[in-house]
Amino acid sequence: MILTNIYITLLAYLIDKIFGEFAFLKHPIIYIGDIISFFEEKFYKDSKRRGIFLVGFVLAVVSFFAFAIYFYLQLLAPAITIIISALLASMFLAHRMLYDSVAEILYAENKKALLSQLVSRDTENLSESDIYKAAIETYAENLNDGVIAPLFYLLLFGLPGIILYKTINTMDSMVGYRNERYENFGKFAARLDDFVNFIPARITALLIMAVGKQRKLFSFYKNGAKHESPNAGHPITAMALVLGIKLGGDTSYFGVVKEKAFFGQGRENIEAKDLQNMLRFAKRIDRIIMVILIILAIITLLFS
Repeated sequence: MILTNIYITLLAYLIDKIFGEFAFLKHPIIYIGDIISFFEEKFYKDSKRRGIFLVGFVLAVVSFFAFAIYFYLQLLAPAITIIISALLASMFLAHRMLYDSVAEILYAENKKALLSQLVSRDTENLSESDIYKAAIETYAENLNDGVIAPLFYLLLFGLPGIILYKTINTMDSMVGYRNERYENFGKFAARLDDFVNFIPARITALLIMAVGKQRKLFSFYKNGAKHESPNAGHPITAMALVLGIKLGGDTSYFGVVKEKAFFGQGRENIEAKDLQNMLRFAKRIDRIIMVILIILAIITLLFS
């Protein structure tokens, strides 16, 4: 089982690296979002209990289809099972899309409009430094949500693992806000997302520190723990330390300025060269992930 999961993970990552999103297919995350929206439209109530029902309902529906697909694939020849599973799993990975989206900000004429599609913060009044800072923070945080955490659950639990992880992550992105509508309704989804990202977020930060050749691998933790999220601050701080800049700071969301800690050490004024450095660093991370997955496959094969 573990050997099969490693093969699937390696092939899925390679597919995402080469092809990225399959534009001709409706993304499975959209279907998951439709299920979440259906429950919210029919059963929304400003209640934590109703939010628990939302999570239970969505996970039950998605689990039914995820495990149905998984058990059907087990009936096929092993090679076919691995290929189809990898193709499906690759749709829940987003390193290629994440890299391309952040890279596009460097050359976009309307950087604010493009950035607004990637972040939830207000972008209308951002300075150029703020735009580059937001782009770097977005990559660092989503390196966990879109790459490391999905790979982690794919390796451990196969295709159902990555599907259910992304379902939880999608619920958080749709209802896990601290505002009047979702403070209660989305609380359980947000807490569950925090729970499933606890280990992967720290793996992501350690990966960034290791690839960035930082001597004190855990030096991200002190600053990272200041983030309101128990997870997001760690990869953001790690990226700031590797690039020698300071991320974070007060940020406007939905017209309200939220006080945020600073993460990392170095310049507060972020320049285009910092984003360029981060994109080069992202390619190094991509290569390291591939090497790690290949080594895992070889080691598991040798000892199987």
